[in-house]
Amino acid sequence: NIRAQVSRPVRSGKQMRSRLVRYMQHTRPTLRKNSVWNPLRSYAQDVANQGRSSAAVKQDEAKRTGKQQTKKLDLTPPKGTRDFYPEKMRQRNWLFGKWRKIATQFGFEEYDAPVLESEDLYIRKAGEEVTQQLYNFEDKGGRRVSLRPEMTPSLARMVMAKRRGLPLPLKWFSLPQCWRYERMTRGRRREHFQWNMDIWGVPSVTAEAELLSAITTFFSQVGLTSKDIGIKVNSRGAIKEILTGLGVPEEKFAETCVLVDKLEKLPREKN
Repeated sequence: NIRAQVSRPVRSGKQMRSRLVRYMQHTRPTLRKNSVWNPLRSYAQDVANQGRSSAAVKQDEAKRTGKQQTKKLDLTPPKGTRDFYPEKMRQRNWLFGKWRKIATQFGFEEYDAPVLESEDLYIRKAGEEVTQQLYNFEDKGGRRVSLRPEMTPSLARMVMAKRRGLPLPLKWFSLPQCWRYERMTRGRRREHFQWNMDIWGVPSVTAEAELLSAITTFFSQVGLTSKDIGIKVNSRGAIKEILTGLGVPEEKFAETCVLVDKLEKLPREKN
């Protein structure tokens, strides 16, 4: 009978306890003190405590799920990144379409690789600037990974993985999105796209000549001439000979190349 009385809907443990107390006060003269009253009082106290505990649990749950206080959502993309609304996406697709058309005209095949790679793939390039600009972290499996800062290491990994089954020469191209955590300047963000064309298995300079022909063909098709664009040819072998002649030791070659590469990025007065 007692449990039937208190099983009616109540809003809180405090209300439940009040009903039990009123019931006990009404029935107390007919109950023996030690047989029913003490257990009943204990039961009422437990009900009240459960009510308070339930409220605390709900508060903790609200804090955990964020329902209690909703933080204002930041609608801007992360620093160094950008959104592509339809208008900008049409422009990007137009440019990428031109790149794909030229690459296929010259016999290149498109490939891609994961945007997330093993960190070891990049830190092996000791001394180079890119190792200081990685978006790297440890995943939930305890593995060190990084967003790709460039495509060449991924390409090398793919070619080495199937080097015995790939017919040479290889002519591959890609349009990857790359990530570098670096100081932003005008026109330079922390994520960017690249048009890469690579030739493997051709030892002569005919490979470089074909790449130059492809890029100048693209410029012509989009209306750019030599008055608008200049092309600089870089030779690692040539710069190595020059630096060796200047007395730069071989173990400092990679670091020196980084410094030489930075010269044109610095203001003239600091050169």
